[in-house]
Amino acid sequence: MTLTSADIAEGQILTTDQVLDGFGCAGSNMAPSLSWEGEPEGTKSFVVTAYDPDAPTGSGWWHWSVFNIPAEVTSLAEGSGSLENPLPVGAIAARNDFSRNTFSGFCPPEGDEPHHYVFTVYAMPQDVLPLDETASGAMVGYFTSGTSLARASITAVFGR
Repeated sequence: MTLTSADIAEGQILTTDQVLDGFGCAGSNMAPSLSWEGEPEGTKSFVVTAYDPDAPTGSGWWHWSVFNIPAEVTSLAEGSGSLENPLPVGAIAARNDFSRNTFSGFCPPEGDEPHHYVFTVYAMPQDVLPLDETASGAMVGYFTSGTSLARASITAVFGR
């Protein structure tokens, strides 16, 4: 399974398009475009996450978790989940670590080494996960870690 994007690339520095507008940062706060292919037979849905393992919390930081993406959907456009570009029918955005049900951009603490931002798509054997919009990114991660058929990631970086 592979994950690609017109907006982000493996090991590359993120642009201000994906940076938070808040917490002292001034970005566009837009989810990047993501496309995937090569999912295994038996895939019934997808999950997409954006996670910062370097956040100084002891548990990282969930910026975005979308689950129950229908199996026929193999891409999310830039800005997906916004009012202008809603998620595919049936897909649900979990609550991120900003307590929002949408993509929230990146804003690492000033002076930190650049943080790694891991975008992952998971192929799932279930049509739907037994979760709703109140689920946390960690809860979505629990299901993907235990049952995904395949996954693919892009890790980009950003610091300030």
